[in-house]
Amino acid sequence: MEALKTAEAAGAADGGAAAAAAAAAAVEAAPAAAAEPEAAAGKSEPAKDEARDEREHLNLVFIGHVDAGKSTFCGQILYQTNQVDARTIEKYQAEAKEKNRDSWFLAFIMDTNEEERAKGKTVEVGRAHFDSEKKRYTILDAPGHKNYVPNMIAGACQADVGVLVISARKGEFETGFERGGQTREHALLAKTLGVRLLVVVINKMDDPTVKWSKERLEPECKDKLSPFLKGCGYNVKKDGDVVFVPISALTAANVIQPFSEPGWIDGPCFLEVLDQLPACERNRDSALRLPILSKYKDMGTIVEGKVEQGTIRVGDKLCVMPNRVTVLQLWLDQEEVSYLIGGENARVKLKDISDEDIMPGFVVAPRGGLACPAVKLFEAQIRIVELLEHKSIFSAGYTAILHVHASAEESTIVRLTSSIDKKTGQRSKKPPMFVKSGAIVTCVIEVEQSVCLEPFEQCPQMGRFTLRDEGSTIGIGKVLALLDEAK
Repeated sequence: MEALKTAEAAGAADGGAAAAAAAAAAVEAAPAAAAEPEAAAGKSEPAKDEARDEREHLNLVFIGHVDAGKSTFCGQILYQTNQVDARTIEKYQAEAKEKNRDSWFLAFIMDTNEEERAKGKTVEVGRAHFDSEKKRYTILDAPGHKNYVPNMIAGACQADVGVLVISARKGEFETGFERGGQTREHALLAKTLGVRLLVVVINKMDDPTVKWSKERLEPECKDKLSPFLKGCGYNVKKDGDVVFVPISALTAANVIQPFSEPGWIDGPCFLEVLDQLPACERNRDSALRLPILSKYKDMGTIVEGKVEQGTIRVGDKLCVMPNRVTVLQLWLDQEEVSYLIGGENARVKLKDISDEDIMPGFVVAPRGGLACPAVKLFEAQIRIVELLEHKSIFSAGYTAILHVHASAEESTIVRLTSSIDKKTGQRSKKPPMFVKSGAIVTCVIEVEQSVCLEPFEQCPQMGRFTLRDEGSTIGIGKVLALLDEAK
């Protein structure tokens, strides 16, 4: 299994000088590069690749409060879809028994390092693959503990579908959902990071405190969650963005095969729900945008990330700002392919660049006029979620960590430009001096080091962001306009 690591603010700051140079280099190179034929890379329809699997690919991020059973659920999916053999399972069962954690053996499939197995908590974002007859899936098993939310953000920013895992066990659901629990923050972050479809999995339905009780699912869990999810921006009506599925990850009930034993379950099982989800829109004809999540050396420079839009092909002449590069090889999951399109996880071997010149958050893009802008100043619209008790006013001078795609940067509010009426959506004529929790405001934000951004209307994944302060999410926002530093 691979493990993805997030770019923390400090790490992102280390690469700031290169990112700052990126903006200038991109501007200087633009006039000459615009005339090059490769500047239009990512604009034409790719030829069919006989070796490629043309089934739709979806990234699933598994989120929720710590101990909801996410890793066990992911492990069970892999076992039931024959991605893990029986001998390996027997080995994990023995290891779990040695640690007096008999029921954790399935979680060991995803939690591969000793710290995770000893504590029973996911720390990094585990990644694995499975498929059905209709689609291909990548599992992103995100940590549930509040200390590892930045790692969870790294997983969610790659996802197409969120799987919010809830523990039905008496007391556990309530702990995860009340203030301070990660159920709320994870659901909000998922929506902010572009996860438009949410499958809410009510796990541990076989627990002695639940015994597959329909009342525990509805009204107890569903009726509490639905209003909150609606407030996050999800459509919770029938045939909307949210689907509820009761399961038992430990026994595999209602995971891959329908489970009718209680008598009241008449909906599809978890895998059927995934297969029935509407196809995601992939902007394969747009200019390429591939934010880099990680990099390493392997007979050359390899970068990993998700193609947010456009198409990348072997032989493309692109830029990882500010460097010009050529694509030597491409991999989709473990298979080498000749091209990748929007929504697919990319592993790209590049020519003419060292891994030392790359930082998480840099973006692979076409050269010239279609390159991705890198800026320090921009105007944004922010919804203030919940400010800290000792910093209860949001005004000019407020500092926070800005998380956008794979970047994490120190940011400062330069000035508030207007407040927005929640009912009418109208902007105030006069800028407010300050706002408090629950407000919607437009403001100018400055980051310490240049960040690759685009207005939300042009490229949503490059224009939505989260503000976090002292380990808590205080605001979610979208980029309205990129500004010159002189403004």
